[in-house]
Amino acid sequence: MGSKSEDKAVFDTESAKQMVNKLRASFMAGKTKTYEWRVSQLIAMLNMLEENELQIVSALRDDLSKPELESSIYEIAMLKNSCKLALKEMKHWMKPEKAKTSLTTFPSSAEIVSEPLGVVFVISAWNYPFLLSLDPMVGAIAAGNAIVLKPSELAPASSSLLAKLVAGYLDGSCIKVVEGAVPETSALLEQKWDKIFYTGNGRVARIVMAAAAKHLTPIVLELGGKSPVIVDSGIDLKVATRRIIAGKWGCNNGQACVSPDYIITAKDYAVKLVDSFKCELQQFYGKNPLESKDLSRIVNSNHFDRLSKLLEEDKVSSKIAHGGARDETNLKIAPTILLDVPINSLIMKEEIFGPLLPIILVDNVEESFDMINSSGPKPLAAYLFTNNNKLKEKFVAEVSAGGLVVNDTTVHLAEHNLPFGGVGESGMGSYHGKFSFDAFSHKKAVLYKGFSGDSSLRYPPYTRGKLRLLQALLSGSILRIIRALLGW
Repeated sequence: MGSKSEDKAVFDTESAKQMVNKLRASFMAGKTKTYEWRVSQLIAMLNMLEENELQIVSALRDDLSKPELESSIYEIAMLKNSCKLALKEMKHWMKPEKAKTSLTTFPSSAEIVSEPLGVVFVISAWNYPFLLSLDPMVGAIAAGNAIVLKPSELAPASSSLLAKLVAGYLDGSCIKVVEGAVPETSALLEQKWDKIFYTGNGRVARIVMAAAAKHLTPIVLELGGKSPVIVDSGIDLKVATRRIIAGKWGCNNGQACVSPDYIITAKDYAVKLVDSFKCELQQFYGKNPLESKDLSRIVNSNHFDRLSKLLEEDKVSSKIAHGGARDETNLKIAPTILLDVPINSLIMKEEIFGPLLPIILVDNVEESFDMINSSGPKPLAAYLFTNNNKLKEKFVAEVSAGGLVVNDTTVHLAEHNLPFGGVGESGMGSYHGKFSFDAFSHKKAVLYKGFSGDSSLRYPPYTRGKLRLLQALLSGSILRIIRALLGW
């Protein structure tokens, strides 16, 4: 009898090609395009989430030791809300949008029709394996596409459960899940897709983008970056500190793309800020946070070692103002605050993606804007805590990031009326709410004309009079049109 690995069919380029061809046949047959199919799949996904919440929470605990509250709220509840919103608004989203016409095409009418792209490929991440897999799929289903999902192999329990649940609840002739690692992803990337949606890091994003370029495939990249937090004085420091903690350690222990990466504050305010963090962190996670059940663990030993290296650098290790404890056996790192970290240290050169929070000191918080804009790639998010309205206005006007939040952190991604996405190296394209529907739709321009009102102006023989009148029509100036008609 062969081993399990021998019994398991190899998923190679030919397997990927056959899968995509079958999905494309289903799409071309029109199966995914109907309103009824889209509704049925979104209802099935909603049922899948409601009927398997305990299994999902358990898988996330296995992969990340993620607290039940974080799993239930930040993954399951947010997904349910996405499904419910799409079910409520989808008929409206699908309706053609009326467009105005001009004198140039008079008499005519026009509309913009949203049509599905075709067969799309969603590549997910390990830190929020259900949310980042299924939320893009909500938009792809609502828009009427066939889908292949590739979950992250770094969250194996979640990947396995996703494959099982999607196969059991959704339409297998139009929606597939492929588990695996680099070989499987590479085989899939060789295929021609109508869109690729990737969530992850910049290194892999470049590989995805290069593969997409071979087929001129459009892509959405949801990446990350060093998301700064500017803390001004004269604020409710307790509330600000709690909101930073919630966005940093309360979101998968810092392993989130919008997690606060570092703080910038004035030198004369730093000690007060650190003291507030010490007080609130102890209240939230106890005197020994490594034993807290409310903190996720680091995903694997490679990431644990990477974070340890950042913490152990000579110019950084002496800057620990709070925390620093580590448990390599259980892959746990306590919430750690580092005060007055050098700008040229390793921890300030890459996205931290973990429970370490450096504090950078400036003479005046207004210096923060230039520091953020000149320090490297544009971040996925930027946060400001202040009561100064002029500072708020300057922050919005001058700081370029995927999204901005004033006096809170990370909450913008829960607002479906706002697009969520990056800019520059923090990503391209956006989703959430209708923006997800639009991300997986082609906006088809349609112009309607009858046979009456035909003009000889556009037909040969061309004359100076025709030229003047056409120029006047294209300018949109009534006065010029009248002058051209009169021959002036």
